[in-house]
Parts: sequence; C-alpha cells; structure tokens
Amino acid sequence: MKDHRLILILVVLLPAALGGLAWRSFHGKPQPSATVAAPAWDGDPPTLSVTDAGEIFKKAFWRRPDAEDEILHAVRHEWSDEGGLLRWQWFLVVKASPGLVRYLRDENAFGLVVGSSAVEDTRAPSWFRFKPAEVTLMQAPGSGMRLIFSNHDNTLYATAAGRGFTRGAPEPVPAVHDAPKPGRIPTTLPPRSQ
Repeated sequence: MKDHRLILILVVLLPAALGGLAWRSFHGKPQPSATVAAPAWDGDPPTLSVTDAGEIFKKAFWRRPDAEDEILHAVRHEWSDEGGLLRWQWFLVVKASPGLVRYLRDENAFGLVVGSSAVEDTRAPSWFRFKPAEVTLMQAPGSGMRLIFSNHDNTLYATAAGRGFTRGAPEPVPAVHDAPKPGRIPTTLPPRSQ
C-alpha cells in the first residue's frame, strides 16, 4: 500500500515540479549571458576583449577606483596583429563617488570641453544606453574621450577610442652587391708592367 502512495505522489508532484522549473527558466531572471549581446563590428572583431573592471577603470581615468565608486559595467576591446596594437576602444558605466565627479568634471583632469549633445554610439554594448536629453556631455577636442554625466544621479557613462603606437618606417632592404656584368668596359684593371 505504501508503494502505491509513493508512486501516486511522484506521478502528481513530478510534473508540477518540472512545470515550475520550465516556467521559471522562461519567466525568471535572465541569465547574464543572455543579456549581453555581442555588438556588430564594422570590420574585424577585436583580437582581445577585457572585462576586468578595475583595470579598465585605471587605464581610463589614470587612478584606482575609490571604495565609493561602483563600477556597473566595463569592457575594453583591442585590435592587434603581429606588429602590435592597432587600435583600442573602451566603455565604462560607473556610479561615481563625489571624489570621482570632482576629479573628472570639476577639476577637469583631462581638459575636456562641454559638448553640445550626447549621441549614442552604435558600436557600444547594449548596457551603454542613456537618454541624450538627460545627460551632460564632456569631450576631448583632439581625441575620442567622452564623459557623459547623468543629470539626475551620479551615473557616469565614459568611452574612448584610439590608435595603437605609430609604426616606424620599414627596415631598408640591404643593398646587394653583385659582380658587375660584362660589357664594353672591362671589369678588372689592365695588367701592370713591372
């Protein structure tokens, strides 16, 4: 009798449990891999993509993040070949501390100027989205650095892009000294009489 109850319980509960798991997988929290879509690249995809938020922050702002800086998203793309780095691009979203805002906006550590309007970058990751009317743009006149400050809170969207080191001229081809070809002029000195 007890075996029949166990089988009955399994027959009733197992489909309910499987149905609940299936519902949760479709309607529950999205998995991180599903929320990050790879951007469409204009040309070749990067040879290296880095997501170490602390390292990207250091390279971007030339300082380490404070304890109050909350890095929400970060990625750095690099394109290289056998000769070295060709170009790079990074994107960063930070809940900025008052110290970081002071350093970037008030002290203007990178010599940025206020831009007229912020435009979303089509090559940016899906998490690098903002409403252009609700932000203030600061950009570098001679480089690709853009800092986009939210007008409502301390969210900072930052991006920059650039080229690698300029390559020098190629090594000159060494001159080849072949034996002169015979022609009208002799290739050796005439014999000397003694």
